[in-house]
Amino acid sequence: MNDNEKPQVAAVEIGDGDGAPVVFIHGLFGRGRNFSSIAKGMQPGFRCHLIDLPNHGMSAWTEDFSYTSTADIVAEHLRDGIAAGGPVDIVGHSMGGKVAMLIALRHPDLVRRLVVVDIAPVGDGGPNGDSPSGRGDFKHLLDTLARLDLDSLTGRTDADRRLAADVPDASVRAFLLQNLSRTHRAGSHKDSPTGDGFHWQPNFPLLHRAIDQIKDWPANEIDGSSFTGPVLWIAGADSDYIRAEDLPVMRALFPSVLQVTIKNARHWVHADQPDAFISALRTFLRADQKTAAAQV
Repeated sequence: MNDNEKPQVAAVEIGDGDGAPVVFIHGLFGRGRNFSSIAKGMQPGFRCHLIDLPNHGMSAWTEDFSYTSTADIVAEHLRDGIAAGGPVDIVGHSMGGKVAMLIALRHPDLVRRLVVVDIAPVGDGGPNGDSPSGRGDFKHLLDTLARLDLDSLTGRTDADRRLAADVPDASVRAFLLQNLSRTHRAGSHKDSPTGDGFHWQPNFPLLHRAIDQIKDWPANEIDGSSFTGPVLWIAGADSDYIRAEDLPVMRALFPSVLQVTIKNARHWVHADQPDAFISALRTFLRADQKTAAAQV
């Protein structure tokens, strides 16, 4: 399928249930299926909608990047589909957490409950832009991928080996390399063991070029907005993406926020501690805020 044939927002569904559907929004260089095991673990009783953000997975590419336009594209997808019958619950991780927050702020009628996973509504430098160090290492990761000679690769194992020095964490390399697809020219067999090289399935040139925007937060575009519905803010205890100075900003935008930190979890909280993550989601999405605060 070429990009012209891709839907604006691709999605798959797992499970069913009578309650509000649960929409999962992945982070940078992820895809909806990253939440497949979480969605399956939430069964029975939850209808889970796993989307590919624009410029990722099976969704169409865009010419430019902005958080507000991405949030509006996803909101339109929800309004015309799974949210047509009423508001949904949204779970957003990292970049997807910023998209989820903007959907709640710009399209509050679509959102019943919001879960923001290991990200804050601030730029890389913090609320005032004066943090001495950045959060996370996605710029380093994408710079490393940009140096990878895709045409000379012999396979994923070869790519993994070449990335190992700059990306020593094998789980992070596996996450990145899920996006590496074999290129086949017209007339070549799709199952050819050699193929014609490799390409990134996401819109790597755009995402790499826009990395500073992706690490930022469009505060000037949501000035004065707030979402008063229930919000669960999940942090990984071993991650640096959420800091104490972010809490006042989060509370100003989301006054009904509950903060939970999951032990022994890095930035990919749902991958590091899936059972604790599922427990937190089930409790929050199916209970009133007071009960959720006591049980999570």
